[in-house]
Amino acid sequence: MQDTFIPKPWAKSPHLQTILGSLKMRSWNQHPIIHSSKEIIIEGGNGIRLLGYHSPQPSKNGRGLITLIHGWEGSSDSTYIVSTAKYMYDKGYDIFRLNLRDHGNSHHLNEGLFHGALIEETFHAVRTISRLSNGMPYYVIGFSLGGNFALRIALKQSLSRIPNLTHVIAISPALDPYKVTLSIDESIPIYRYYFLNKWKNSLRKKQALFPEKYNFADILKLKTCMSLTEAIMPYHPDFRDYREYFHHYTLLDSVFSNLSIPVTIIASEDDPIVPVHDVYGLKEHPHLHRIIPTHGGHCGFIDFFPYMCWYERKIEQALRSWEEI
Repeated sequence: MQDTFIPKPWAKSPHLQTILGSLKMRSWNQHPIIHSSKEIIIEGGNGIRLLGYHSPQPSKNGRGLITLIHGWEGSSDSTYIVSTAKYMYDKGYDIFRLNLRDHGNSHHLNEGLFHGALIEETFHAVRTISRLSNGMPYYVIGFSLGGNFALRIALKQSLSRIPNLTHVIAISPALDPYKVTLSIDESIPIYRYYFLNKWKNSLRKKQALFPEKYNFADILKLKTCMSLTEAIMPYHPDFRDYREYFHHYTLLDSVFSNLSIPVTIIASEDDPIVPVHDVYGLKEHPHLHRIIPTHGGHCGFIDFFPYMCWYERKIEQALRSWEEI
């Protein structure tokens, strides 16, 4: 495969790439992974429950287990998750598609609201999922906000090790959530509309399930992601304000100085949501590998004629290279 992503001239637009990455047409075709996935409730510690779907190889002889973590307001059924799951399943890997709290059909499982700093329950769940690998190599791959979670899971390896976690890969990871939220609000309107609409629908579900705890009537009138983030802070009393909240999952500069396992970040220079200079600004580390093509948008990297998702091939290449060491 080509070492960098070079789309057809008509497909170079970062906004087109970002939209192509989430088009349902990418996951229309039937695939055994969709019908064979087993729904599992994973314990996240302290009574927290997360929803996921496990797809082992029929031969029970997989090359390893991959946990996929979606982005903000995505789910285990998001196009980019399903497409990657299909591709890597066909290459011989077992797959686990994990939903973060309040994503997918999981709002009823926990009374508390989702927020981006919930790393402990996610790490606990990922550790539990690792036991399904039966001693095979274990990998975590995250997209956008899920990429942020994946990177924090890698960082926690130096303190609380998942024994067979071999490699973490983050696609277009949100490294500075404050700047990402501003980018969503200030870029073309479709992004703000998309995320606000999905977030508000999620809050409506939560309010309907727990009406005695939540009343989002005023919050649901807000028109930007930043204003909604600021307004919802009273429901997250662990943080003084939205600045402190964002700080809890910001990953910049020398944050990866204590990495103990290989990490690969795949991002594009033209990402309209995640500023690429944050990726470039990360301090060098022997375990940190960055792949940054000129084009690709946000979680895009799609080409046609022939159809391909470049990062799926790159993920396989990265995992193969480490398996051969």
